[in-house]
Amino acid sequence: MKIISIDPGYERVGIAIIEKEGGQKEKLIYSDCFKTSPKLPLTERLFLIGQEINKIIREYGAKALAIETLFFTNNQKTVMGVSEARGVIMYQAMLNKIPVFEYTPLQIKIAVTGYGKSDKKQVTDMVLRLIKIEKEIKHDDEYDAIAVGLTHLASHRN
Repeated sequence: MKIISIDPGYERVGIAIIEKEGGQKEKLIYSDCFKTSPKLPLTERLFLIGQEINKIIREYGAKALAIETLFFTNNQKTVMGVSEARGVIMYQAMLNKIPVFEYTPLQIKIAVTGYGKSDKKQVTDMVLRLIKIEKEIKHDDEYDAIAVGLTHLASHRN
């Protein structure tokens, strides 16, 4: 099964394509941190995110989309923008007829590290142990997207 996994945002979107066949180990096919310019209006940024997700789904033939649920903060502007980005991303999945699976930050931390209060460094360290990454990753968003994908594959072994 090949999945696309997402760490949502509107400035930076972590994206990963992970494949798992039978009893084999998970394989990272693609990962990136897609960025939009803060100089653009939110509507344009959302449009660009939608285009990128659609392109990647079609290019890699993903069969499911795994996405992190929204973690609420005190910054309502950020929450609204991320919510809208999530909507655009889920719309693209449904447009391409692939199911959407959502995971909370707690579920992701437990699946990847075994501990629900893990910090970002602990999650990143475990991601590096669980899947081979052959490139330099500069943004946590990319590691987070990979962690979402690993969570999905661990949750749907059959």
